[in-house]
Amino acid sequence: MKRLISIVSLLLLAAAPPQLIQTESSFKTVEVSSNSLNRTERKARNAAVRVSTPTGGHGSGSIVQYKDLQLILTAQHIADGALGERYLLTHGAERRAGILLYSDELNDIAILLPQQPFEQAEPMEYSPITDLVEVGTDITYSGFPASHSLMTYRGRVAGYETSPAGATQILLHTYGYFGCSGSVIYNSTGKIIGILWGIDTGRDVPVEDMIWVSPIQNLNIDLALRGFCELNNNEPRACR
Repeated sequence: MKRLISIVSLLLLAAAPPQLIQTESSFKTVEVSSNSLNRTERKARNAAVRVSTPTGGHGSGSIVQYKDLQLILTAQHIADGALGERYLLTHGAERRAGILLYSDELNDIAILLPQQPFEQAEPMEYSPITDLVEVGTDITYSGFPASHSLMTYRGRVAGYETSPAGATQILLHTYGYFGCSGSVIYNSTGKIIGILWGIDTGRDVPVEDMIWVSPIQNLNIDLALRGFCELNNNEPRACR
């Protein structure tokens, strides 16, 4: 239990020191060769967004298309305010305000709605796997670790563990660091496996290649959007 509590204490969004924030402006995302990534990796990278909080920290997220709604999936400890609170979403040169529609603290999943759709991004289709992912499955995700610009990673499902709340969690063998929380994990065909929420610890030191993921089965998207749909008289097609 002590080890798991230490893990939870590391689920902090990246709040870079002032000098790192200043340095960050000198970095920018560089387009990658079409031959260096496979189709799913390119699409997942193009859909990744940086989620900035009012307190100066940040995490990651992914733009997904659910019927006629463009949504952002991220971790709840990144977007942990009241429903309706706004967060800054950045995709390349595009910036949008994201409104918090759904917040699940237990499973560490949140949904944001961009006030205006991103025009330069190609959202990933909201296509979750139906069952818990199998050990050995190849994965990819893109996120914003620490003060760095967009990074793309490959990895593999290593196994399962239980969270302090007793729920089954996915463990990945890949790389992650503060700021990657909220990244959406995809399999090789682009189906959603889950949401990255933490890194493991050993003797209170981050184990950067052992990553914790909340399974996408923890999200019932129709239930998650119910409040939004009721306020909008079920007008979006995604509400029907």
